Amino acid sequence: MYIEKEIKAPNGIITLLVLFVVQIALILTTLTVGKSAGALAIIPLLAALVVFVCWFGFFMVNPNEAKVLQLFGKYVGTVKNTGLRWANPFYGKHTISLRIRNFESSKLKVNDKNGNPIEIAAVVVWEVVDTAEAIFQVDHLKGFVSIQSEAALRNLAASYAYDNHEEDISLRSHPKEISTALRDEVQDRLKKAGVRVIESRISHLAYAPEIASAMLRRQQAMAIIAARKTIVEGAVGMVGMALEQLAERDIVELDSERKAAMVSNLLVVLCSDEAASPVVNAGSLY
Repeated sequence: MYIEKEIKAPNGIITLLVLFVVQIALILTTLTVGKSAGALAIIPLLAALVVFVCWFGFFMVNPNEAKVLQLFGKYVGTVKNTGLRWANPFYGKHTISLRIRNFESSKLKVNDKNGNPIEIAAVVVWEVVDTAEAIFQVDHLKGFVSIQSEAALRNLAASYAYDNHEEDISLRSHPKEISTALRDEVQDRLKKAGVRVIESRISHLAYAPEIASAMLRRQQAMAIIAARKTIVEGAVGMVGMALEQLAERDIVELDSERKAAMVSNLLVVLCSDEAASPVVNAGSLY
């Protein structure tokens, strides 16, 4: 495992001025004492050669960018100071972006938890937080992010149902929970590459075309059943409350048969799809 080691590179502007002054001084020295110095004239020439090589040590670091330095294959450190910088001319310098990037997967056809074929796609927002791992742990960072994100999306889709009218979490009815689960799933796969997942969310979700019409009818039926269940639960509670208040206030005394008739009438009124038409009974129940 490689861990990022940030180093400070010398200011390139100051180094540029120093090298320029030294280069001019060596040239003048060589021209002035070159003939009289004899064999010693080679010393300023060698010094000028060293200064010339140092000119190749300059590099530029742009905002939200880093330079990973290597010396003959060995990791030296990472420079994040922006501007013109200077380092050993023999250092290999690899540029890596620290900007926030996003990736949108293609539409994947997978089976949900219930085995229904669905189409799903996601958007993943990510950034590099460890340059050493991003450079040395994976071969191609963008390709690694895309493949692992799609693998995490497939695994997520297989772990949840497309839709569920119960309290269980589903892909369609709980977007926040699904987004959090997807982010954690992708982060777990990308942490070894020095990547931090900022946000991930589903951008496309639908049944596969071959079952879309059938699942739409099933979805409508499940919605009707869920609505009916809520209506019946509310109606039973209202009927019970009505009977309790009639008994507490001693408005009318009802035997079991009259209670059954009242319960039946109230349930018909409360659970009916259309407005009930009242019928006045002026006679006796018996």
